[in-house]
Amino acid sequence: MPGKAIVAATEAMLTTAPPRPAGPPERRAELADAALQTLAELGYARTSLREIAQNSQFSHGVLHYYFSDKEDLITYCVRQYEAACVTRYDEIVATAGSAAELKREFSAAMAQTLRTDAPMHRLWYDLRNQSLFEESFRADVLEIDQRREEMIWRVISRYAEFAGITVALSPGAAYAILDGLFQQALLHQLAGDENAAEELRANVIRVPATLADRD
Repeated sequence: MPGKAIVAATEAMLTTAPPRPAGPPERRAELADAALQTLAELGYARTSLREIAQNSQFSHGVLHYYFSDKEDLITYCVRQYEAACVTRYDEIVATAGSAAELKREFSAAMAQTLRTDAPMHRLWYDLRNQSLFEESFRADVLEIDQRREEMIWRVISRYAEFAGITVALSPGAAYAILDGLFQQALLHQLAGDENAAEELRANVIRVPATLADRD
């Protein structure tokens, strides 16, 4: 019957059509860079591909060609940003000559990134919170969070070597303490507290020494 023939032809087209191209990696990276500012300003809930297009030089069609939906774009953006951030403290670990220098430089670096990159950090925490509800990018958030934990543990481990101590906490627990301090400081920074970064520095510099096993 004609109807069946049409259905069969349509199914054949769908199964043989080439998959939607992801596009060159450098092009996706360029689009992600353009989208980050809008995402950081508006957050996950208030941002759509169309909103991003309106605030960049790229059309909605171009964004939709390279990214299937908002979740795809946001996850890519955060991954791209975190790829540069998860080694933020590695140079400090590599060049520090003592426990005192390490914790001084590490705490100063945390305070500086709070001052300069607050919107991007806000985007990260927004995405991490949304992953409690959006299963589609939960795995990506867990992977990024694990990389951040490993970054912090490299700092703590090196401090322990310098100081000749054994760290009593697990990598996850140490990360939770420092991440909690940073998130709290970020909230104060975004609320206009001019002392937020300095208070973060003062709190962070005290943390490594408190993690020693006293038994």
